[in-house]
Amino acid sequence: MTTQTVYLGLYDELADWEYGHVAAQVSMQQFQVRPGRYEIKTVGLTLDPIRTLGGVRMLPDVALSDVSLDDAAMLVLPGGDGWETGALAAFGKLARRFREAGKPVAAICGATVGLAAEGLLDDVAHTSNFPQGLGSYGGAALYRDERVVRADGVITAGGASSLEFAREVLAELETFSPKTLTAWYEFNRDDTAEAFGKLVASVQE
Repeated sequence: MTTQTVYLGLYDELADWEYGHVAAQVSMQQFQVRPGRYEIKTVGLTLDPIRTLGGVRMLPDVALSDVSLDDAAMLVLPGGDGWETGALAAFGKLARRFREAGKPVAAICGATVGLAAEGLLDDVAHTSNFPQGLGSYGGAALYRDERVVRADGVITAGGASSLEFAREVLAELETFSPKTLTAWYEFNRDDTAEAFGKLVASVQE
């Protein structure tokens, strides 16, 4: 089985809390329908280390210029303070490459600003932290006041919805069966023994 790559954007002032569920559940084999189908690779503007909003130093696996779409499954873009200034516009252009190749893109919080600036939200339902934050763009009529929206290969969410964001990323990738995905979300949302039992049972049937 060929392993496909889920690319995760890394950049200075990255929002630490927004990508954790995605990275963990794509990389961990537990509960997956096809273990080993995906791997995470981090991508930076360069190979230089970055420092997140939480002060964590991280080292990208590949530079943006070396991203290969041949084995790419998805591009995941967390939020961060660089999106509103345009400093991360190159990641918006990378997202355009993914979309033009028919590959899904997932953006949360500030990263949705980058998709809007690149015109990638002009013709697809989407959400963000709040509509005014996306500035002037062609898709304002398609904005949805929801925690997460997944439509036509584009996943968007507000910064307080990292769990819902991960759920839709995992659904798009078909990482879990639908029943396991529902149980996984309910367990992480409710944190009860009953919910955990449903999660375990979902992969034993």
